[in-house]
Amino acid sequence: MIELRGVSKSFDDEVAVQPLDLSLHSGKTTVLIGPSGCGKSTLLRLMLGLTAPDAGEVLFDGTPFFEHEDVDALRRRLGYVVQRGGLFPHLTASENVSLVGKWQGRSEEDLLERLIELAGVAHLPVELLGKKPDELSGGQRQRVALMRALFLDPEVLLLDEPLGALDPMIRAGLQKDLRKVFRDLGKTVVMVTHDMGEAAFFADEIVLMRDGAVVQAGTFVELTQSPAEPWVTEFIAAQRSPLDA
Repeated sequence: MIELRGVSKSFDDEVAVQPLDLSLHSGKTTVLIGPSGCGKSTLLRLMLGLTAPDAGEVLFDGTPFFEHEDVDALRRRLGYVVQRGGLFPHLTASENVSLVGKWQGRSEEDLLERLIELAGVAHLPVELLGKKPDELSGGQRQRVALMRALFLDPEVLLLDEPLGALDPMIRAGLQKDLRKVFRDLGKTVVMVTHDMGEAAFFADEIVLMRDGAVVQAGTFVELTQSPAEPWVTEFIAAQRSPLDA
């Protein structure tokens, strides 16, 4: 579904992503993980076409992203959930979710039908659709952000640390709901996280990064039982709680 060939990216003199190859498979969940500054969010933006690579190419469904005849139409085939949701504070939940649909000229009846459908998918009570983001809890705002990303029924869903700022109890509940959404809808999903436990919970494949490079890609079992280098084991061990020791 998404393929990166020899892709690299620098900002000024700082290398964000070293030359790498990566393939993301249709209908699977891939989690990008690594220390802060390792390049995972930049890699996500490259996949979205929000930034162009300095070298190499990003292909979506076999077509180089920036050679596509209609890049904007291509982007609408991808849904994006930014950190902390990125909702517009002056708009209600329903207005945030349906913004792109209104821009497309959809009827009010069509918008309402899609809103109710997505509220069910995201487990958001319909009565909250009329509230603004500052009237919602952190978990509710993330559910609204997910609904907005799903509004156009994208083929690929990309999430940049969607649960990082949430209370642990809210986070645990939303993790379960999100995983069910991913599986029920059969979407190709790419998620960025700092948390290896969260990566193991969601991922069909984990891509562990360091200094802009992929150290190892595989399942959680493969990373724990057949680490590519000692640092992989060190990274996983560093995230264990004292109770796990």
